[in-house]
Amino acid sequence: MRNRTELRGEILAAARAEFAQYGLAGARIDRIARNAQASKERLYAHFGDKEALFREVVADDNAEFFRAINLRRKNIPEFVGDVYDVARNRPEHLRMITWARLEGFTLDEPEADGQPVFADTIEAIRAAQAAGDVDPWWEPADLIVLLLGMGLAWANSPDPHSATGDGTVIARRRAAAIEAASRIIATRR
Repeated sequence: MRNRTELRGEILAAARAEFAQYGLAGARIDRIARNAQASKERLYAHFGDKEALFREVVADDNAEFFRAINLRRKNIPEFVGDVYDVARNRPEHLRMITWARLEGFTLDEPEADGQPVFADTIEAIRAAQAAGDVDPWWEPADLIVLLLGMGLAWANSPDPHSATGDGTVIARRRAAAIEAASRIIATRR
């Protein structure tokens, strides 16, 4: 018999799969309950309603996504590679963020381990600028958005050939994203 924590985790996992595929409007509580091997009543007891469950899944996915990427002052371009890796290996994170936006949800500032992500990331950019490692022309928040976009470029590409399992292509794309980041942050001479 599953305990409360295990059941909650299984409901969240089933909900993540359902919401990633169908979004909030298209998701069905009965499918989530069936896939979690739980009753709809237990699901509602844990989460209240479908929207609350969706919000929790989005918040969990955001936290997991941002825990997996870490902008380090000494290696900012690698941050773009980390973003590329997460988008490629865990596409449901990007799908959940996209669904939330399509459904009209305002996303909260991402957190990882209970701490706001962007405050630390902005400080890392500022420190790199002060150390001469990043062009000081950039507004740190703008640069972060551009770096995220570079890492997510292939995940968001409309090109039908962007999805691939070819390890050589994957490595080349990751290296290209890192190189682009290196060029963007390079200090002007």
